[in-house]
Amino acid sequence: MREAKGVVLCGGEGKRLRPLTFYFQKTMVPIGTRQKPLLEYVIRLLRYHGITRILLLVNYKAEQIENYFDDGSRFGVKITCVKDDPNLPGNAGAVYNAYSKGSIEDSETLLIYYGDILSNVNLTELLSRHWSVGAAATLALSTKYNVGVGLVEVEGDRVVSVREKPPLGKPVTMGVLALEASRLRLVPEIVRSKGSADIMGDLIPALVERGETVAAYLTDAFWYDVGSTEKYERLDDRVVDEVLKFLFEG
Repeated sequence: MREAKGVVLCGGEGKRLRPLTFYFQKTMVPIGTRQKPLLEYVIRLLRYHGITRILLLVNYKAEQIENYFDDGSRFGVKITCVKDDPNLPGNAGAVYNAYSKGSIEDSETLLIYYGDILSNVNLTELLSRHWSVGAAATLALSTKYNVGVGLVEVEGDRVVSVREKPPLGKPVTMGVLALEASRLRLVPEIVRSKGSADIMGDLIPALVERGETVAAYLTDAFWYDVGSTEKYERLDDRVVDEVLKFLFEG
């Protein structure tokens, strides 16, 4: 039976979440009525789908993460924290840093999860899709994204319709993906040419340009980007409790 290694990006300063992140690592902000750290929900989701080997890529306020999660045994997983290298900027650089240090093997499949994303996405199905088509990468794509502003139709100088925050009608990336570790070899070249390397902005487009298979996993799962103060304040604790209660059962 194939297994994936979880890789959670949780090293950023979380500038969009200030002033909270003057005191918290952004993935450690408390959510839900349980007031558990956001990152705990991520860890529990990985564990629920059988992903028990997890790398936490840390930097800013790393001690908060390390002290809370320790080796992961309290959550039924094995956690290793890897500190980001400033010479490898960008989130793809952070993953490559773990790869270069031997924490990621060339033959492994990675389940990469952006640490400020809250979701109940079916990781088992995502990985099954990834392996079944032999993809270099598989992106979790939401089919339920709403535009954040109203859309207006105009004829001449007259408004003929207004749609307040309608569905976009196209899939959007969720910050969750499967990636074959061997493709991380492209990252140093990207860093040399661009100065940094972003997973979605640089590495995935590079794979597409090379003709690699980048698969789509379309889902209507709940997902929420907690990466800004506004989004954090709007997150309904009751919704968190209802949608993600299965992570705390059993």
